[in-house]
Amino acid sequence: VQLVESGGGLVQPGGSLRLSCAASGFTFSSNIMNWYRQAPGKERELVAAISSAGGTTNYADSVKGRFTISRDNAKNSVYLQMNSLRPEDTAVYYCNYPKSARVNYWGQGTQVTVSS
Repeated sequence: VQLVESGGGLVQPGGSLRLSCAASGFTFSSNIMNWYRQAPGKERELVAAISSAGGTTNYADSVKGRFTISRDNAKNSVYLQMNSLRPEDTAVYYCNYPKSARVNYWGQGTQVTVSS
């Protein structure tokens, strides 16, 4: 299993970024996918989740209405569109494949910094 994130960077408050995660090594279209984030000194938190076909999504309260998770099963990719970014969104963002209750796969993470 390999998960490779991209799209992070430095953005001003109110700006937007789109994160991408390219997945390989498993049947992507049959599995839910998640985006997590971890800010310095804080625990990793679930940001957004999407069902295998993309019809169901869930978001942390802190990002509802600002972030959108989506996927393209033909490209084995999951995305996180982040709008109206705030300084408190600054974190390393991770793509996650929850294979089972005991087994999780993670990407290497991509840094998102929101600062003026």
